[in-house]
Amino acid sequence: MATQTASPLQSILASDTFAYITKRLAQAAIVLFLVSVLSFIMLKLSPGDCFTELLANPSTPKAVIAQIRERLGYDKPILEQYFLWLGNTLRGNLGVRCQGFSPVAPLIMERAGNTLLMAIASFITTWAIAIPLGIASAVRQNTFSDRAVQVSSYGLQAFPSFVLAIIFLMVAQNTSLFPVGGMTSINHNDLSWWGKILDIGYHLILPTMTLTVISLAGLQRLMRANLLDVLRQDYIKTARAKGLPENRVIYVHALRNAVNPMITLLGFEFAGLLSGAFITEYFFNWPGLGKLMLQGILEKDVNLVMAGLMLGTVMLVIGNLLADLMLKAVDPRIRLENMD
Repeated sequence: MATQTASPLQSILASDTFAYITKRLAQAAIVLFLVSVLSFIMLKLSPGDCFTELLANPSTPKAVIAQIRERLGYDKPILEQYFLWLGNTLRGNLGVRCQGFSPVAPLIMERAGNTLLMAIASFITTWAIAIPLGIASAVRQNTFSDRAVQVSSYGLQAFPSFVLAIIFLMVAQNTSLFPVGGMTSINHNDLSWWGKILDIGYHLILPTMTLTVISLAGLQRLMRANLLDVLRQDYIKTARAKGLPENRVIYVHALRNAVNPMITLLGFEFAGLLSGAFITEYFFNWPGLGKLMLQGILEKDVNLVMAGLMLGTVMLVIGNLLADLMLKAVDPRIRLENMD
């Protein structure tokens, strides 16, 4: 049986893609290093540390605080502390919290997983609604349905997310149709594995609706504007003049080019998955990364805050890289070397 071999063109493209990814990862390493240096130094130079409140209490033994500082390396110069943190991080050790000495890594992973669950659910629902709605509005431009959608979009885009969260909480409180907050029910541990999934999904409804409604308006308007701009291009007029079916003109020729800016936005949306849900987490008492990071900042917990910042930076780098690669896959005319 003959084996298929890659064509020379495929080999070149694969080589170019691999070289581009390698180059971007090298740039990402520099970005991560600079972000870590600036973040660490700013945290250390800001007034106070995680022991400031304890030291303000006269009953706190100063010798005990001094021992804890020494144990955590807080008695060393800032640069020495940074390289100590960097060495531990590169070995996979994110350190411990300065209050309680619990390991940072499992806590960050657990909370980041909870935030990603909520963010991905809203991400999927938002895009699944906004993209078709934007296409339909562009196709039916200036009709009653288009104007109704645009008026609603303007109103929703100006609507504060915390007000919407409060409205949903009032509905949950007065109707008992949805849980008021939290991620699980009281009897969650007694449920079957399928029951646990349904229980989390049930608690996920209102936070997902809040994030979806807020994000829907801008995404729908952007999709509509992109498609309308493409539909005015000369090659679309030529395709129509040749007698091509309208559906083929819109969904094959126009949509393919209109979707490119959306793919770029998709990369930034991916990067913001961990950081865009803090207000929703707060109002719905969702145990996510945003609440944990706020607590870490208030407590001046350097290891905790640095772990969260680095995770967010990694998501940003990965999101931008994925967006570039998806753009290349959708439109072969795009050259990766021109996207730096």
